[in-house]
Amino acid sequence: MRFASLGSGSRGNCLVVEAGDTRLLLDCGFTIRETVARLARLGLHPGMINGIVVTHEHDDHVGGVARLAGKFNIPVWLTHGTLCAVQGAFERLPAINIIDSFHRFSINDIEVQPYPVPHDANEPAQFVFGDGSFRLGVLTDAGCSTPHIEAVLNYCDALVLECNHDAQMLAESDYPPSLKRRVGGRFGHLENSAAAGLLARLDCRRLQHVIAAHLSQKNNTPLLAKSMLSEVLNCTADWIGVADQDEGFGWRQLGSL
Repeated sequence: MRFASLGSGSRGNCLVVEAGDTRLLLDCGFTIRETVARLARLGLHPGMINGIVVTHEHDDHVGGVARLAGKFNIPVWLTHGTLCAVQGAFERLPAINIIDSFHRFSINDIEVQPYPVPHDANEPAQFVFGDGSFRLGVLTDAGCSTPHIEAVLNYCDALVLECNHDAQMLAESDYPPSLKRRVGGRFGHLENSAAAGLLARLDCRRLQHVIAAHLSQKNNTPLLAKSMLSEVLNCTADWIGVADQDEGFGWRQLGSL
């Protein structure tokens, strides 16, 4: 199994997961033209995508899903709450699959384990992807951790983990108070130290990759995020990857150690 990112941040998000002959997108917040160009960087084209799994209805995650799925006849999986929030844009799509955020399902070679998260959306979910041997856990767009989140993410072989902001940088930013409360609140986005605290509570012995994701371009830096996570794992900061807004990150392979 391997995975890569087309981009991660407030201007668009999309992750690719591949196992066997199956390739899935997690979200798509880019235009069709941008998505096609970013897929090409990974040696892919939309006709190779077997499905799009959606986390929630915010535009940086779902903005390109309906157009991409409609043009290339790609099935979509999402919660009922998310579908209700995007009903108009999705009503003509050829294949919509409603998921329960507590029930696993399979898309060809990939098993998908959804789990609910605290975020200011209608019925948000995040996901763990597996191929029977390895597990990739993804957590972004969550204001805080929960015991259930940590139980689901335990023993993963790779993690894509939100490190959205640094608390001090957010407090000192020019954001209006309402936006600061939203971003830093229990239904906002994970702060660096919160992400590190979550990581510290997991069994990390199987981890082959840790990627810091959804970094704020105004209220965080890659070095701050990497330093917080590397301290928990007792590794060098360079070992921690970062999902960039413009470049994402290239293929990361999961294999036997």
